[in-house]
Amino acid sequence: MACNRGVKEQEDPSAASAAPAPAAVARARAARPPRPRSRKGLGVRHLLKPCRFLAAVQRANARVREAGEATLVAALAAAQKESERENEVVADVCGGWKSEDGSLNCGYSSIRGRRVNMEDFYDIKSSRVDDKQINFFGVFDGHGGTHAAGYLKQHLFENLLKHPAFIGDTKSAMSQSYKKTDADFLDTEGNIHVGVGSTASTAVLIGNHLYVANVGDSRAVLSKAGKAIALSDDHKPNRSDEQKRIEDAGGVVVWSGTWRVGGILAMSRAFGNRLLKQFVVADPEIQDLEIDGDTEFLILASDGLWDVVPNEHAVAFVKDEDSPEAAARKLTEIAFRRGSTDNITCIVVEFCHDKMVDGSPPSTNKS
Repeated sequence: MACNRGVKEQEDPSAASAAPAPAAVARARAARPPRPRSRKGLGVRHLLKPCRFLAAVQRANARVREAGEATLVAALAAAQKESERENEVVADVCGGWKSEDGSLNCGYSSIRGRRVNMEDFYDIKSSRVDDKQINFFGVFDGHGGTHAAGYLKQHLFENLLKHPAFIGDTKSAMSQSYKKTDADFLDTEGNIHVGVGSTASTAVLIGNHLYVANVGDSRAVLSKAGKAIALSDDHKPNRSDEQKRIEDAGGVVVWSGTWRVGGILAMSRAFGNRLLKQFVVADPEIQDLEIDGDTEFLILASDGLWDVVPNEHAVAFVKDEDSPEAAARKLTEIAFRRGSTDNITCIVVEFCHDKMVDGSPPSTNKS
């Protein structure tokens, strides 16, 4: 067979030359370009891409987890707050007072509420001037501290009684006495407590004539023939006439959570507040009226009540109670339960018409 193969190779020399040697085949295969593979195999991956991808996934998961935790924490906090509100004990100071002649029956209630400090004060006084029975009622809502409200409680009605025109021209005497009390406070304590101030919602009853004076955003509401009648208009900076007065004096009213004078004070009239005195005045707005058979009771209260209880609701709640003392306590409790975040103080004065005559002064004063 070897001979035959050799003869055949000699007979067909072209076939022998066409068959490549094994080494040549190997070199040809090495030079041949690689065969195409799947698309997945063609991509060239950067070594950092997997790390970046994993980091992005981790950050996304962290954000989702944080959002979920924040939502859960907020929900738990809200539930806890609501539970605390339902179970919280309302610790207050309340009581009652009656005039000796029986013409007035009064109740009062004052609570710190959810504020850290108590800055509300109230005052109830009785006196006689020229054989006339005089009764004073006041609610003072302090801000920036207690000094201004405490000063009003001590001096406001005292200054009014000393005014020579108190009986003959009561409205003028009230206006002048209130301004004097403000000036006295600024002279004696205002330099020390420059940011301290207070509102004042007050009522003076001379015989059967009622005078109501208001400075700030505390309020007086009268019940007459079953209807709620506001005897004061809150001194808010965005009240059109108040805003004009402030701007005419060179001040500004801006929004900062609520409308504020100079972005600071949320009322346009107050006692004290030396730094804003050019714009925040202590001029009272005064209403006067005769107490007749349709006049049932008067409510004086700080804005801790009025922020959450409308005038009509307050009157309805008082009418449902048997006494002014119970009514005053109910009003403060309702305001607290409705979520008032301020101190809450109110006075309820009931007029007993069958005994509305000048009588001897009561034996005690409450304040």
